[in-house]
Amino acid sequence: MEKSVPEITLHDGVTIPVIGLGTYKLKGNQGVKAIQHAIDHAGYRLLDSAYNYENEGTLGEAVRSSSVSRDELRITSKLPGRYHSYDLAVMTIEESLYRANLDYYDLYLIHWPNPIQNQYIEAWQALIDAKKKGLIRSIGVCNFLPEHIESLVQETGVKPSINQIELHPFFNQASQREWHEQNQIHTQSWSPLARANDVLQNSLIQQIANGHNKTVSQVILRWHYQIGAISIPKSASPDRQLENISIFDFSLTPEEMSSISQLTKPDGRINNQDPAVYEEF
Repeated sequence: MEKSVPEITLHDGVTIPVIGLGTYKLKGNQGVKAIQHAIDHAGYRLLDSAYNYENEGTLGEAVRSSSVSRDELRITSKLPGRYHSYDLAVMTIEESLYRANLDYYDLYLIHWPNPIQNQYIEAWQALIDAKKKGLIRSIGVCNFLPEHIESLVQETGVKPSINQIELHPFFNQASQREWHEQNQIHTQSWSPLARANDVLQNSLIQQIANGHNKTVSQVILRWHYQIGAISIPKSASPDRQLENISIFDFSLTPEEMSSISQLTKPDGRINNQDPAVYEEF
C-alpha cells in the first residue's frame, strides 16, 4: 500500500510522502486506534501533529503500537506561539519529544509567525540548533508570509524546507505557492478539504468526481497533488482514511484543474486567520 504514495525530497534531502494524516482532535485511546489504523491498514507514512493539539502522546503511542518501523514514518509537530523566545522554544521542542516518547521528529514547524509578538526569529534559531543536535531532521514553518520567511533567511541564513498554509479550492494561495516554488520551499496544505464545509457540496467538483468515478474528497486531494502541494487530510474513519489516500490511479485534466482553481475567493479563509495579524497562543 505505502509504495503507491509518491514522495518528494525537501531541499535538505529529507523525503516525505505527498499525502499524510492530519491528527487534530485525535486523542486518547480512540485517537491511538485511528492513527494506528491509518499506518497499518491505509498506508499513511506522514503524520502531522502539534504541541497545541495536545496529542503528541497519542501519536507516539500509535507509532509504537503500529507494525511499521519508526524510520519508515515521517512525524511532524509544531511550536506554539507562546513559546517563541529562544529558551522556551528549546524546552518546548524537548517537551514535544518527551510527550511523544520519540528520539527525534522528522519535521518540526513554527505554528504561526505571531508578527506582533515578533519573536519568530528566536524561535527559528531554536529549531536550527535542535536540528544540529539531531532532535529534528527537517525544520519548517506554518502560515508564514514571504516577508516573514525573508526575515528568517536574512537573520540566520537558513531557509525553511516547508511552509504549511491554509490551502483548499476556496483559497488556492496561487501567489504564495509560486513564491515558494521560486524559493525551493515546499507547500503543505492544512484544511485541504476546507474542513469539509461547502466545498464537499460543490456541484462543479461533484460533476468532475462523477466523471472519474471518484468522490469529491478524492478529486480535491488529487487537485492538491497536481498543484504540487502536500496535503494532510484528517479522518478517524477507516473508510475515509483509505478513500483520502487512494488518489494515485487517476488524473485531472488541465481544464478540470483550472475550473477547481477558479473557485478561489479573496475572503476564502475558513476562520479569517490572516498571518499578517493573527496571534496564536
